[in-house]
Amino acid sequence: MTGQQLRHLGQLALPGATIGAIAGLAAFGLALVAGQPVDWALATGLALGLPLVLLGGGFGLLLAVGTISPGVFAPTALYWLVGFPLARLAHEVLVGLLLAGRPAVPPDVLGFLAYQAIVSLGFAIGFSWLHERVAPGWLRRIRHGNPRAERLYLFYLRHAEAQWEAKESRRRARAAARGTGRPNLFRSKGAS
Repeated sequence: MTGQQLRHLGQLALPGATIGAIAGLAAFGLALVAGQPVDWALATGLALGLPLVLLGGGFGLLLAVGTISPGVFAPTALYWLVGFPLARLAHEVLVGLLLAGRPAVPPDVLGFLAYQAIVSLGFAIGFSWLHERVAPGWLRRIRHGNPRAERLYLFYLRHAEAQWEAKESRRRARAAARGTGRPNLFRSKGAS
């Protein structure tokens, strides 16, 4: 793989990796707000942020190669159903290693992973929402020098155009319905 290909892949991984870093910063901030010592908060931010950076970047790469389709939530949910529990397990192990000098494994690893899998749905929703807002703008900036970014950007552009056209079509249909004298079913009871 050439240096340019690696740079292109790194560019495509950046939005997801950035979201992972933001999650690590949020964990750091929440630990401070909860009253944890600064060293503990820093350890938790790094230990959770690093796996989420790697997984977020991996998500972007899977989008780039077409394994995951943009705008489809089920593959994203499945990705984080596996990835988030593993990130949390790495977090637990790394915090113990950083603070106590030995890895800390939860007493009931399977129960811990099952619970984290349940929580992963919320993380997947937030990650997906953020990624759908951040990635298109970034892809627009890098698309001219990165063929995979161009392909993804065009997908997002077509999707946005289709959404806008559907909205305009509904607006035109409502306006036409008002103009033909048909009753407006959405009018409030007090209106005449």
